Amino acid sequence: MSSPAEATPDAANDAIEQAQTIAIGLWEQAQLFVAGLLRPWSLYQVGIIIGLWVAATILARIFGPHLHNWMRTREGWPKWRMRFLVMMHRRLRLIFMVLLIWPVYGIMQEMTWPSRSYLIGVMASLATAWLFIAVITRLIGNAFLRGMVRYAAWTWVTLSIVGLTDETIQILDSAAVHLGEMRLSLWIVLQAVAMIAFLMFLARFVSTTSASRIRSNKDISPSMQVLAVKVIQISLYGAAFFIGLRAVGVDLTGLAVLSGAIGVGLGFGLQKVVSNLVSGVIILLDKSIKPGDVISLGETFGWINSLGARYISITTRDGKEYLIPNEDLITGQVVNWSHSNEFVRLDIYFGTAYGDDPHQVRKVAIEAAKAVERVLSFKAPVCHIVGFGDSSVDYILRFWISDPTAGLTNIRGNVYLALWDAFQEHGISIPFPQREVKVLEGSELGTRALDRAGPGKATQGGAAEEQGG
Repeated sequence: MSSPAEATPDAANDAIEQAQTIAIGLWEQAQLFVAGLLRPWSLYQVGIIIGLWVAATILARIFGPHLHNWMRTREGWPKWRMRFLVMMHRRLRLIFMVLLIWPVYGIMQEMTWPSRSYLIGVMASLATAWLFIAVITRLIGNAFLRGMVRYAAWTWVTLSIVGLTDETIQILDSAAVHLGEMRLSLWIVLQAVAMIAFLMFLARFVSTTSASRIRSNKDISPSMQVLAVKVIQISLYGAAFFIGLRAVGVDLTGLAVLSGAIGVGLGFGLQKVVSNLVSGVIILLDKSIKPGDVISLGETFGWINSLGARYISITTRDGKEYLIPNEDLITGQVVNWSHSNEFVRLDIYFGTAYGDDPHQVRKVAIEAAKAVERVLSFKAPVCHIVGFGDSSVDYILRFWISDPTAGLTNIRGNVYLALWDAFQEHGISIPFPQREVKVLEGSELGTRALDRAGPGKATQGGAAEEQGG
């Protein structure tokens, strides 16, 4: 019994010999095909195909501008219909080719031997398949993925119609490597990619449909909606990946040790990323923060747009969008202005002169706050004395609002303006610090002031007094 080290070169030699045999067979088929093209009726068919292609090009040049002008007049049509028309306009030459070649093929089938229209039939099948693939792949939204699927489908359909699928599969399957007991060939890789792409497309369709249904359910809280959507997406995409590998015969047990080692390395290198992911799950579970909440974290104040797997998106009043890692929300102090309800209490401070009646001041301040539009009436404002200052009696005015997303600074400014107007109307004064400065006789400053005043005013008052504020 040979060891694995001895079996590997033998398997490689067998694969090389198999590839050489297939290549020789393809070369012989190519020689036969070229020899068949040199026959008169084969040349006639090639000429007919070229003539039909030229006719399709001329028809596309004639009708293309008219179709384009007609499309420009179709205002108000749904977007999907306009995209379909644009796609048809770009494939107009291929459409005319399909419309012309099938009648010609049918006529030649009836009028002459089937072998004398074989190439035309192959070209008709190819043109129809290419057009069908071009239309179907427009359902794929991603441009890069759409191009890959389109060209792969064109290649496979062409090989199927020409009859070279078996030889192609043998060549791709012969290019293989052995990873322990697992054999990995190029054909298996292509199958896995195609299967996983198809399953990923299904998973995306199912997750998008499920997400729309979950978000439309008003009985589920916003945070639980986000959590449910994330769980569904991770489950579907993970299942699609592993099912795709298993469907093409890849032994997943052989990847267990490798995936474990990779997982350990990623765990050390991506600690912050994993921490943010776990923090995001915790935030969604404890429902401390949800989309639409108004929060402040440090100097950042705004409302939450969305909850991501790694960060949350906060939009401030000045239009800036901050992406805050989930870990900062777990470990830092966060003020949620609308956690349990939407009501927010605001405080503003002001002072009045000692000569004003404090009872009247409180009454006027409360009435002024009630007159502001965003201040709630069923949670009545209150005003209290908080101290006797050096030059004023100090008050605090407290009022409630229910729309913190509309801003806090602007509502405070409106209340201050209302207080100013009310105090002016009722003769209530707002004091400000004042100082009295005396210039003594004999001082340098006093001597300069007397010199500027002149000799006639040298002894007026005995001193010069100034008041300023």
